[in-house]
Amino acid sequence: MNHFDWDNLRVFLGVARARSALEASHALGLNQSTISRRLHRLEGDIGSKLFDRNSQGHRLTSAGHRLLEHVEKLESTLSAVESDVFGDNIALTGEIRLGATEAFGSYFLAPHLAHFCTRHPAITVDLLPMPRNVNLSKREADASVTVDRPTTDSFVVSKLAEYRLLPYATQAYLQQQPAIVSVSDLANHRWIDYVDDLLFTDQQVSLRKWLPLARPFLRSTSVIAQMQAARSGLGIAMLPCFLASSEKDLLPILPDEVDITRSFWLVAPAERRELARIKALWDYLRQVVDMNREFLLGRSRAIVWHP
Repeated sequence: MNHFDWDNLRVFLGVARARSALEASHALGLNQSTISRRLHRLEGDIGSKLFDRNSQGHRLTSAGHRLLEHVEKLESTLSAVESDVFGDNIALTGEIRLGATEAFGSYFLAPHLAHFCTRHPAITVDLLPMPRNVNLSKREADASVTVDRPTTDSFVVSKLAEYRLLPYATQAYLQQQPAIVSVSDLANHRWIDYVDDLLFTDQQVSLRKWLPLARPFLRSTSVIAQMQAARSGLGIAMLPCFLASSEKDLLPILPDEVDITRSFWLVAPAERRELARIKALWDYLRQVVDMNREFLLGRSRAIVWHP
């Protein structure tokens, strides 16, 4: 092991998580040929094949899975060293990677995070708004806002907020279609919905569960795409109020009868939560959410920007 290059483990970890040398090259800032060369060198040093390579990408072998477990433990140890030795537990500087759901990240968190970065210019925030859960166990992010409450003890978890969803459509659509005076009338309308077999959480509101007699007219994995389809006058979409209420083209349907509420949870690995920059962002997010509870619940169309 005298000639073992530990930096190759960083390359291995990046490819294992991305499952593709091409995807890993963007995150690591290395070209594919360099990544391939380093992986072959690492396999030579270890004496085992770590990946099965095919047109679909890189799939870990049994030896690769065993190595990944050790490398992730090493990553956690290095993170603790970074905090204790280099003072990250007291310094408001460095990078934060924050995961979030697609709509909440893009429409609510992004502008607020811009204010946070202005307040803390030595901190860089990477925002990851995705139509899936960010995997904190695999270090995809330092913290995450999720609709599922994690059950593992290795995470610090705090309820961030409740938010409301309502059916929305354009005035033009509603004028051209049969009148809606009760929830049962909704089943006779054109709906924009999720793709059922691609739902990433039970917290997503799908027609199959909420209004089983309704027929989806268009389906998408993206709630933002659903909103844009509703804005075009195509039909009705069930949307978070924080997403749709600011769109002048969209009107809420039966707001006094439909009451669907979900929760956001703020989550971070215990060792990352102790970093000063993570604490600062954690507290800031709680502040901005507290100020916007009426907005998130659809009781106000005005968002409050400055904590």
